[in-house]
Amino acid sequence: MDKTLYLNNLYDCYQELLTDKQQHYFEDYYFNNLSLSEMAENDQVSRNAVYGQLKLIEKKLEELEEKLQLYKRREQILKLLDGHITEELKSKLIDLL
Repeated sequence: MDKTLYLNNLYDCYQELLTDKQQHYFEDYYFNNLSLSEMAENDQVSRNAVYGQLKLIEKKLEELEEKLQLYKRREQILKLLDGHITEELKSKLIDLL
């Protein structure tokens, strides 16, 4: 799986466990497609500071998944259910997960 897609999925699971600033950095970089330079300029910090924060956020998301395994379990449940339930029920389950 593409690392960006994986990190986005982890963010969906664990975003509430990140600080507001971490959420801001993650969303600017991964969702708003801002460059490190643009982010640094917007937040009046160095490009290296933004890069360091993004690496810390990625590490934190991966550590949370390693410990809690919410994303892994979600994927396993969806795989087990695939083909055995209606699309409507599947959609409702995804919303719950």
